[in-house]
Amino acid sequence: MLGRTYDSQVCSIARALELIGERWSLLIIRDAMFAGTTRFSDFQRSLGVAPNILKARLDGFVDARIMHRHKYSDQPEAFEYLLTDKGRALAPALVALTEWGDRWATDGEAPILYTHSTCGHAITHQTTCAHCGPVADPAQISARPGPGMPPERLALFRPRT
Repeated sequence: MLGRTYDSQVCSIARALELIGERWSLLIIRDAMFAGTTRFSDFQRSLGVAPNILKARLDGFVDARIMHRHKYSDQPEAFEYLLTDKGRALAPALVALTEWGDRWATDGEAPILYTHSTCGHAITHQTTCAHCGPVADPAQISARPGPGMPPERLALFRPRT
């Protein structure tokens, strides 16, 4: 979807960007997830995105199984776009990106607050160590090769020290 590929990158972030990294992508997913938007015309009206771009993004989401097309009318034939489990799994990433934007890209108060629909309390993103619990300092987060790292790429991997 980005117009170029990241074949030389052995990185799940690059792979994710291939699917959701285009300018409108996360906004479409945001509207589907949190505003209940499902119809082409509603996405277009909400976002102001050109129809050809919106069609390409929605088709890409369907191809990637992030959304599925569901016919809701025969006369006239009309479809809605519904998030799949794969698409709904992006919720934590959207919350994390929102928190970053609230801190670093917004002047003033947060424009959107996420809450737990069951109890009404705030939803936040938290980086957590499986052993120690919450990790507040990003400097304490490091990366190392995982089991999916091709052996020929190990020598190129340069972790931060």
